[in-house]
Amino acid sequence: MSFDIKTYESKMEKSLANLRDEYMTIRAGRANPHVLDKIEVDYYGTPTSIQGVANVSVPEARMIQISPWDQSLMKEIEKAIIASDIGLTPANDGKVIRLVFPELTEDRRKELAKDVKKKGEDTKVAIRNIRRDANDAVKKASKANEISEDEGKDLEVEIQKLTDRFIKDVDDAIEAKTGEVMTV
Repeated sequence: MSFDIKTYESKMEKSLANLRDEYMTIRAGRANPHVLDKIEVDYYGTPTSIQGVANVSVPEARMIQISPWDQSLMKEIEKAIIASDIGLTPANDGKVIRLVFPELTEDRRKELAKDVKKKGEDTKVAIRNIRRDANDAVKKASKANEISEDEGKDLEVEIQKLTDRFIKDVDDAIEAKTGEVMTV
């Protein structure tokens, strides 16, 4: 049989992994070094992640400390953090940069929870689009007589089960992240 369901499963897996990466960058009141993942610093002409040019640690529950290996990068790192959309102001004492996470207000928590839900819904749409592509491929293979009608029906059932499993995983991820965001 010429139809491989694994390719569609791996696409769904990538969509879910992408969602989890997105959720890592949403801050929930506690310091999480992953909020810096998408911020890049100009390191001698090369865009480099902050983790690539500095030691990033969490000395307290609501503080991230950045110790650049090259002190000349202090200003560059500061500029990159200010230019990013994480909403934190860096404090520079000449040796390290500190990011203090303020307590989130109730409104901000609700806003973040909405954002979490929206990203989850977008991922569900992506998974359903992959299901549609897979079903179209099954129909095409069936029309071309590469697979029998029964095999086609079985594959469609299998694709639906796969989709349901990934949609459930997305729902679980939404619920977990929303719970984390709404916890005071």
